Amino acid sequence: MWARCRMVRHKRAKYMTTDTPTNTSPLLQVRDLRTSFITPQGKIPAVNGISFDVNHGETLGLVGESGCGKSVSALSIMRLVPNPPGVIESGEVLFEGVDLLKISNKEMQSVRGAGIGMIFQEPMSSLNPVLTIGRQITEPLGVHLGLSGVAAENRAAELLEMVGIADSRRRLGDHPHQLSGGQRQRVMIAIGLSCEPKLLIADEATTALDVTIQAQILELMKNLTSQLGTSLLIITHNLGIIARYADRLNVMYAGKIRESGTAEQVYLRPSHPYTIGLLNSVPRLDRPLSERLDPIEGEIPDPLNLPMGCAFRPRCRWVTEQCKVAEPVLGQIAGRQSVACYESKAVSGSVGITLQ
Repeated sequence: MWARCRMVRHKRAKYMTTDTPTNTSPLLQVRDLRTSFITPQGKIPAVNGISFDVNHGETLGLVGESGCGKSVSALSIMRLVPNPPGVIESGEVLFEGVDLLKISNKEMQSVRGAGIGMIFQEPMSSLNPVLTIGRQITEPLGVHLGLSGVAAENRAAELLEMVGIADSRRRLGDHPHQLSGGQRQRVMIAIGLSCEPKLLIADEATTALDVTIQAQILELMKNLTSQLGTSLLIITHNLGIIARYADRLNVMYAGKIRESGTAEQVYLRPSHPYTIGLLNSVPRLDRPLSERLDPIEGEIPDPLNLPMGCAFRPRCRWVTEQCKVAEPVLGQIAGRQSVACYESKAVSGSVGITLQ
């Protein structure tokens, strides 16, 4: 069955070029992506010129507080930004060498699900409450793989078993409200992986779950993507839950990437004050229980009225006069680690988490 899925997906991937990129080239390349929302109060720059790569078989974390532009970045990649009021103003989203922002809507439909799968934030609102689980899993199988009837049902049951749902055949007839939160999230993973996409985007996939279920879901996604050779983009506000799973991290704030690097670099030697603030907000086993967490003071600035200079300046404890004049650009500091901060050398290493 898996071989058949790959064969059908290859035949239907009409958006591919004749020059197949080698595995040394990134699977996904985002270049200077800018997405805004037009409101009566003015234009809101939700994603303001971000660039990053996702390599073949890699797990990349996209981290930041709510409102930093993480989900809008994912929706922009999938071309699912609601228009109006949203508009992808400029940039490139190269998937296997093809710019997804320039292909037709019909070609983009063949990419969604077959090339790039996505697990949305809240499964109860993402799943259709009036359709059975089986109907919602078999729909992409019919669209992308041409499966129907018994073949589609067998494949759907196989997917439910793969994500750890017992009595999968009977569960196909259930509706979303008959499943627990963890089971619904597993169904979303099954749908996302149903056509063996080369990239899976998990947008806050564990936010609504308790910590034990969070760990199970993350472990499940990591294992399945490893087995299938699928790249994984994890979007979350919690640095702690992806320390175990991400190969690299991008830290976003106010629509821009403020720090990037390997997980080891970012966790052991954070170099942006915002990254340090996020790490200090994570409970740590190597600290006394009586020690209070160190939260980040203040709130994300109003995107319609960003401060002059560095957007993080009003909340930063290391702010200087230079930070008030011009916004720092993302620059390489060591190896694959980059940071957008004038004081990165002064604050680097002030906190770190040991990776297990």
